Amino acid sequence: PMWSKLFNDTLCRWTCAPVLLSIPIISIFLRNIGYIPAKSSSIVETLTKKEQNVGIILDGIAGMFQQSSKEEKAYLKKRLGIIKIALRSGAPIVPVYGFGHTDMYTVVVDPLGILEKLSHMLGASLTPFFGRWMWFLGPPRRTPISVVFGEPIVCPKVEEPTKEMIVEYHQKMLDAYENLFETHKEAYGWKDKKLRFV
Repeated sequence: PMWSKLFNDTLCRWTCAPVLLSIPIISIFLRNIGYIPAKSSSIVETLTKKEQNVGIILDGIAGMFQQSSKEEKAYLKKRLGIIKIALRSGAPIVPVYGFGHTDMYTVVVDPLGILEKLSHMLGASLTPFFGRWMWFLGPPRRTPISVVFGEPIVCPKVEEPTKEMIVEYHQKMLDAYENLFETHKEAYGWKDKKLRFV
């Protein structure tokens, strides 16, 4: 978050799982460098009262369980809450996509979905993974990462957005992510890969 001050007048505070801000030593470190809990109340307060930007990894815990070597999956179909927050605060949504991050680790997903359910209950990811040299919980594989930014989706400030308005801006967000992916995938070397929203 502090890095954003080098390029912008407005601080960008990133969100993290609320449980991380409850762990004694880690919480002090994360709060001191500007992290906030990934909760709507904290996000709204940061956008409106503090007038700062917020960075959110939209697919969160649910997205960690969407693994495929043939396609990129983004758990965004049900993420209407972020649109409601953006409309209530009048904050633009800037789509950002990281190419290559899904190749850094191999995540073990149990077929019964038990780990996913437990992760949601605890508010923290319980995803066993393998990194470089197939080490369990090891360092990430050496994979080039390219982060690309799309055009902002300007949201009007509306006290009580209608369901239709939320759906309209949600579709704009999905379209922006798809356009961003399709525009840059060939340059990254993923000519044949598709982005699928789940």
